[in-house]
Amino acid sequence: MQITYREAAEFLRNNDNYYILTHGTPDGDTIGSGFGLCGILRKMGKKANVYCSDPLPRRYDFMYEGYEELPFEPKAIVAVDVADPKLLGQKLSVYKDKVDLCIDHHISNTGYAARTLVEPDAAAACQVIYRLLSEEKLTEPDTHIARCLYTGIATDTGCFRFDSTSPETHIAAAELMRYDIEAGKINRRMFEQKSKARLAVEQYILGNIEYYFEDRCAVAAVTLEEMAATGLPADEFEGLASLTTLLETVEVGVIIRQKEEHKFKVSMRSAGDTDVSELCRRFGGGGHVKAAGCTFETTLEDAKKQVLEALSELFT
Repeated sequence: MQITYREAAEFLRNNDNYYILTHGTPDGDTIGSGFGLCGILRKMGKKANVYCSDPLPRRYDFMYEGYEELPFEPKAIVAVDVADPKLLGQKLSVYKDKVDLCIDHHISNTGYAARTLVEPDAAAACQVIYRLLSEEKLTEPDTHIARCLYTGIATDTGCFRFDSTSPETHIAAAELMRYDIEAGKINRRMFEQKSKARLAVEQYILGNIEYYFEDRCAVAAVTLEEMAATGLPADEFEGLASLTTLLETVEVGVIIRQKEEHKFKVSMRSAGDTDVSELCRRFGGGGHVKAAGCTFETTLEDAKKQVLEALSELFT
């Protein structure tokens, strides 16, 4: 059931003992939403914890550093930036039918929660939470809350470069910057600073991109063996999909990353007018018009073949 900001605020005020669920393979928006909302609820005098099926990437440690899990039994389950319960991952799958409130910005949200606050025009789930916080006056933000929400907005907009960035997005970011969040440091860490191993991975991806349909589509793949050779933890492979759209003629970029022996995560990026969310929905996935994903349980060759067959309808 889709609810209003007022109804979402009433739910948060009237309940306690919150488990906040983020999606697997966590990114800046789901982590920022999780720990930002946790900070809001704890400041409201509530008990709240954040959970994720996968390890949290080290590059986001400034959002969860010092965080301590509180001992309590959950009475309310909230999912943030989770469009489909399948995205919760194996460890949190026990809650897939128990979500009381979902706060999200994906147009592909399946409406699985008892209450859903979805704003598809928002650039990030953190932008939705900021509006909820500010319009409904849940509490006064502090530096940590503002830093979390700003990071989610910055990362999901590619440092405010993506088409999803609206005047409201910039206003939210500007207001959050009033809380001494050191936005410059956040953006340098998110978009500029990389380890030697990460640079090597990017160099490998750029050197192994395959181009199709007269260079309008770019596809790259990375296997478990190749990831292990870098020495990087799996969580450091986030954000590689953007590399596939660097060539000026590319309209759709695809990266296929192996998760398990016969499981591959496909991330698509649109640099033109193609709705990659619609493409990914064909394979049980979804996301945004310009950025979406899906999962295949097959071989790498077959996953690539299915993706290219779907894309061929657009480019031939």
